[in-house]
Amino acid sequence: MTNRDREFATLNFGDPMGRGAVEETFYPWDLTVERFHKEGLPEDISMGLRKEAPEKEEVSFTGADSGKKMISVDETFLKVSFGGPVMVYEEYLGFDPVKRVKFEFPFGEESGIMLHAYEDWTALKKHIEAEAKRCLSEEQVEQLCKGMQAGHERGDFSVRLSLQGFFWIPRELFGVEEHLFAFYDEPEWMHEINEFILNLYETYLPRILHIIQPDVVYIQEDLSGKNGPMISPECFREFVGAYYQKLVPFLKEHGCGNVFVDTDGDFMKLIPEFLEAKVDGFLPMDVNAGMDIIAVREAYPKLKFIGGFNKLRIAEGKEAIDREFERILPVIRQGGYLPGADHQVPPSASFENYKYYISRLKEVMKQACADA
Repeated sequence: MTNRDREFATLNFGDPMGRGAVEETFYPWDLTVERFHKEGLPEDISMGLRKEAPEKEEVSFTGADSGKKMISVDETFLKVSFGGPVMVYEEYLGFDPVKRVKFEFPFGEESGIMLHAYEDWTALKKHIEAEAKRCLSEEQVEQLCKGMQAGHERGDFSVRLSLQGFFWIPRELFGVEEHLFAFYDEPEWMHEINEFILNLYETYLPRILHIIQPDVVYIQEDLSGKNGPMISPECFREFVGAYYQKLVPFLKEHGCGNVFVDTDGDFMKLIPEFLEAKVDGFLPMDVNAGMDIIAVREAYPKLKFIGGFNKLRIAEGKEAIDREFERILPVIRQGGYLPGADHQVPPSASFENYKYYISRLKEVMKQACADA
């Protein structure tokens, strides 16, 4: 059984033949890696993670005329380089190999590009359209994705693609408070933004999906907090869910496997809305916000999960780690679940405890198969 086959069987309530897939929810937190490096993680492993991946890289390209030429591959939208060091790190620790890829828009608070007036949006649209044509040409996308194709098709590793969602992107553009007011003050503008994003996905994602069909796509949203969702089901349905109902079938028509949503917090009230849009599952299942995967699975027997292990228990030591695995073992036995930390592992966790957590994860994934 290949790594891809094992992940597929684990996530799709199948028989992973002896053990379920052993994967982590998110790529590592740099502060945590710094601690691990001081506590024994080899320098060559940690250095690969701490170094920022280049946005542009000179690569060799064979054109239609079979003549070699150098082109500048721009990762402004499609982040591929970072996934190599992450996979090396995870394999070193004993996880099954996962190649992580991001499709991100170059705007938002971190970039300094935000909206203050409609004229800003008009100018930003033109800029993004031009940048997308430049950075996501068929030639550029092929250079970024082709190197993954053979190993992925052999099943050496799975591919996990992250996208940005229809709540996430307007929040990045407006800022948190202004975004929430915009649902009421600027509804037409909100729809225009999400129509624009959907159109860009429909235009450029097929160029990626023609080469690589991700086994898991997860859509970043973070639309809930400890006290519940930041918008009502009715508001979600109009401004967010309507676009999911177009995007999720589009992704599956183009060969994507499971489509997940990434949100922290307590989002129980919105699960029916996501299911209406044919979303397969959720991550990271934030334990400290009240997302108990046992209760959620009881309410939604076919819903799939990635995460769900309380990350804070890792810092507390071996006994706490064992108790946490015992808590979630019933859901692991049922399948449709890749257990992992319920967010990035924090720097409060020691390297020794994290290695113990991984060893127990491996044992539990075997135990669950034996018990089935």
